[in-house]
Amino acid sequence: MNISRSLCRWDNQTQVRRPTLKKKYIVTLTEEERQRLQEMLSRGKAAARKLTHARILLKADAPPGGSGWDDERIAEGLEVGRATVERVRKEFVEEGLEAALERRQPRRQYQRKRDGDGEAHLVALACQKPPDGRGRWTLQLLADRMVELEYVDQISYQTVRRTLKKTNSSLG
Repeated sequence: MNISRSLCRWDNQTQVRRPTLKKKYIVTLTEEERQRLQEMLSRGKAAARKLTHARILLKADAPPGGSGWDDERIAEGLEVGRATVERVRKEFVEEGLEAALERRQPRRQYQRKRDGDGEAHLVALACQKPPDGRGRWTLQLLADRMVELEYVDQISYQTVRRTLKKTNSSLG
């Protein structure tokens, strides 16, 4: 593989030549945005993550006719991962300043396997005498019995564990 020297740099830690790629997400702050970020940093009264993202945006800012710091330099200077710098750039360009500073909402929503009624059945089952040949209930036995009695379609022993822990129930 032949890569021209103008497109490469040496990685100081691993001594490997990596191509320097042209940035897909160029951060260009308006004067108001730049001033807001600088004020936020001078006050220092925000969450550490928010302040770090503000610093990343200020370092990555490419004013007209100039260029901001590259991702490696920002990551090294602010002691964050390069992926963090890339993600902040992308969020700023695609979604705006607020999205780059604030935490994202979870994208997945989990459907609860058990409701209050199911929890009550589980606790009642755990309080009953264990099956013949057993000295006590195991989490897997409880999970299997809940499915067998058709209280739930499926349930993991970890869900059983969390439920019993939450209700301060004991198996022994």
